[in-house]
Amino acid sequence: MVRRRFLDEPPVPDRLVARVRELSRPLRKPADLTPLVDRAGPAKVVLIGEASHGTHEFYAWRAALSKRLIQEHGFSFVGVEGDWPDCYRVNRFVKGFPGAAPDAASAVETFRRWPTWMWANEDVREFLQWLRRYNDSRPEEGKCGFYGLDVYSLWDSMREVMRYLRKQAPEVEQAGRRLLSCFEPYGDEQEYAMATLFGGSCADEAVGLLSQLRAHAEAADGDGRDGHFVAEQNALVIKNAEAYYRAMVRGDSESWNVRDRHMAETLDRLLARHGPGAKGIVWAHNTHVGDAQFTDMAGEGMVNLGELAREHYGELEVVLVGFGSYEGTVIAGAEWGAPHEVMDVPAAREGSWEWVLHEAGPGDKLLVFPEGGAPELAERRGHRAIGVVYRPQYERYGNYVPTALSRRYDAFLWLAQSQALEPLLPAEVADEHEVPETYPTGV
Repeated sequence: MVRRRFLDEPPVPDRLVARVRELSRPLRKPADLTPLVDRAGPAKVVLIGEASHGTHEFYAWRAALSKRLIQEHGFSFVGVEGDWPDCYRVNRFVKGFPGAAPDAASAVETFRRWPTWMWANEDVREFLQWLRRYNDSRPEEGKCGFYGLDVYSLWDSMREVMRYLRKQAPEVEQAGRRLLSCFEPYGDEQEYAMATLFGGSCADEAVGLLSQLRAHAEAADGDGRDGHFVAEQNALVIKNAEAYYRAMVRGDSESWNVRDRHMAETLDRLLARHGPGAKGIVWAHNTHVGDAQFTDMAGEGMVNLGELAREHYGELEVVLVGFGSYEGTVIAGAEWGAPHEVMDVPAAREGSWEWVLHEAGPGDKLLVFPEGGAPELAERRGHRAIGVVYRPQYERYGNYVPTALSRRYDAFLWLAQSQALEPLLPAEVADEHEVPETYPTGV
């Protein structure tokens, strides 16, 4: 028997549903993650995805898996799809730095750029409070950090760099002032990006600042810890953000590639900073985590963090974990910068991977694919991807990324019914610096 298909999805043979059923394990409590923990624990890097930026279960299960990896296998840090300055303020909290936020709720209030709910939500608050308690019982060198991997914080990173230069490296301050003077005529990133179409850029100034800072002798900040490293990272963000916005306005895949290569470079810097034997966890959307070679992204000339990590560290040192759900609700915006709202997520379209998992039987499922993959699950089918912008009315025709599931990921968590996460900030709270939509719809 061959089951019905929808749109351009391939037919769904009974043997595929049977194989999914055979590989599936019940997913009800953190102890059910043990097969995945056993697989991921020895790895150097574990990238944990999400099929949307606004689903409670994705965040909750990602946190549960991360807690076990940190406790049982000594992972050194969590790097997230967030801005470096904001996340470093959270890092100060979870490590108990002097003058840090008094609690996790105060720590996540630093996330004021739209979409605020991505990190200022109840699930992240709970995880950060847990991480602070865990770190309080650990020696300084054994504390687990929390860092931002993304490239969007151009203005915030410039402010942070200038603050460091004034206090710790005045001989480099002139390079910072040249960079500021170059950007000052532009009101925001989009205005700067448009101006580059007509000649001129601040690329040389951004590269010059980073080079001078790297040549400067390392000095600790007031925390007595890693001030120079943080300043250098902010300078790296500035250099790559400038390249990102300049590429973005040209409308090809290069802006995406600049962003994911920056994430990969930041991940590598963090591993090096934490010393021999360091191990990292990444939280990001499936479109960054799942290997792009096994999606239609590769045909569009796009690379992503999961692909780059496998290439750099080797497949045996990297575990990629994806998420999906059949139906439910999600927090998202109707357009870029719109107030967040709870939206319905309709049942997955027929023939998609989410639909196949639904056909395999009731209940949430964990699939850990055999090393070398499961060939039966390597055919390309639609796999739902919801960004910070979501338009459910187009669900049946978009929001699906053709995916070879067992090659894109090493493991997959599937939820039959999911619900929207709980934001901690009002829908109207957002900083004036916005970011353009990225593929697909703001991920």
